[in-house]
Amino acid sequence: MKVVLLFDQTQAGLGGKENPMLPLGGKNMGIGAYNMLEPFLKKQDASVIATLYCGDGFYLENKEDVTKKIAGMVKKMSPDVVIAAPSYNYEGYAKMCAEVGIFIEEKVNIPVVTAMSTECDSVISAYKDKITIVKMPKKGGTGLTDSLDHICQLAGLKARNDNLEEFKNSFCY
Repeated sequence: MKVVLLFDQTQAGLGGKENPMLPLGGKNMGIGAYNMLEPFLKKQDASVIATLYCGDGFYLENKEDVTKKIAGMVKKMSPDVVIAAPSYNYEGYAKMCAEVGIFIEEKVNIPVVTAMSTECDSVISAYKDKITIVKMPKKGGTGLTDSLDHICQLAGLKARNDNLEEFKNSFCY
């Protein structure tokens, strides 16, 4: 299974809240939070072909352009699934994951997995019926290992076009 990751500046390892205006970019490899996802991706026989990243502030100021460019890059790479996670309690990143993910699923027809904590309740409320969102703890919360495994399990299910109902009932909002 070929995977493209979509991260904000923090998850990409390219800065924190002080660098929200990081422009859209990418690397043909896993970077940043990939290291946490790697063991769970291996369980799904998945490999990361690229990591796309964008500061959440840059995204919010350039939403339409960034969304279209990410979708175009994803279409060109043709992965089996996009993982736009983990966004923890970072609401700006969670919003980017949900909005870009919905656009990719609708316009490029490639499945997307998102994950966020309950602190992102406004994003969850707005988008949970439009894209699958895995439950996860806030940054520093307990249950991170399980949620990372669930993110990768859902990626496998979506890539194989398996039935998601039981999984969603157990692990998603």
